[in-house]
Amino acid sequence: MKIFTPFESKKLKLRNRIVMAPMTRSKSPGNTPGDDVCEYYRKRAAGEVGLIITEGLNTTDPSSPGYPDVPVISDKSKSAWEKIVKAVHKEGGKIAPQLWHVGAIRSPGFDSANRVPSLSPSGVYSPPREPKHRPLAMTKEQIEIAIQSFIDAAVMSKEIGFDAIEIHGAHGYLIDQFFWDVTNKRDDQYGGQTLKERMRFATDIIKGIRSKVGVNYPIIFRFSNWKLQTYEKCLFFNTDELKIFLDELKIAGVDIFHGSSRYFDKPEFDHSPLNIAAWSKKLSGLPSISVGSVGLEKDFMTTFVESTSQDKQLSLDSLFSKIENEEFDLIAIGRALLSDPDWVIKVKEKRFDDIIMFDKQHLAQL
Repeated sequence: MKIFTPFESKKLKLRNRIVMAPMTRSKSPGNTPGDDVCEYYRKRAAGEVGLIITEGLNTTDPSSPGYPDVPVISDKSKSAWEKIVKAVHKEGGKIAPQLWHVGAIRSPGFDSANRVPSLSPSGVYSPPREPKHRPLAMTKEQIEIAIQSFIDAAVMSKEIGFDAIEIHGAHGYLIDQFFWDVTNKRDDQYGGQTLKERMRFATDIIKGIRSKVGVNYPIIFRFSNWKLQTYEKCLFFNTDELKIFLDELKIAGVDIFHGSSRYFDKPEFDHSPLNIAAWSKKLSGLPSISVGSVGLEKDFMTTFVESTSQDKQLSLDSLFSKIENEEFDLIAIGRALLSDPDWVIKVKEKRFDDIIMFDKQHLAQL
């Protein structure tokens, strides 16, 4: 079965086509992962995940974090991440950090005193929720600081020994806030009437990273056509708009696209059965990662609230078929791996009755 066969691109080789999706765990007091986090990732590598994409790692930009106990990639945490990378490699897996700046999106209790004001492209917070503290519009100097923080994090990631990096450009966080016309009202070089113009922030980050890590270091870019705050809002209403977006990122230096869907088997546009990751591959010619409720009946925003221990496993036939047909190259698994680190082995061996299904209570532990 192709999903369990090796994946190889120009810059990245994996033992199979299964990726652990990034999932915020908030289990790193002092913003530094401990031995429990190391063991959490080691177990998934031992369970034969091909590529682990870590939880989002904030940059050293003070405005980057928005949730408690989330890791920051810095001199302070460098040795802890080196230990994690070595543990994953020892089990035959590979690992990439997801580099993340939340922008205007913060959990309600985080920095309630607003000691470090949250930032956004234009001081606009997307509907329908209003934050306790309205974000400030970024100055050009603050934009330069944010860009440099991504570059510094990427350079440190390579020094640590990570096999690739992923840039979080999805779900309404800072980079995505620059993409969207609702949250980007700037009239300088980082704004504009068209999506191509509003991509300058993202492409400057990618170009800056590429110039420092070299031509052979893999850069993955995660994006979505929906927001955490409002599912129905879109960046792309057709494939022509999506192609412009992909072309700009590819020119800047992206190697793999990670197209985030709430359901991996849901078509992105009405005229085709292809999802966003499949369209990414078709339009860009680059490898793509798909994601979205694999092995579950409910989408992730629902199951993070409701218990799903009684849900039956969603048939994997559709997933296997899409990979066999090369619609996309890799599939990211989230909650299924959170609950059962041996999910890959059990699926490969057809031990479906042995799989530990996701339940809300599993979020409390690593």
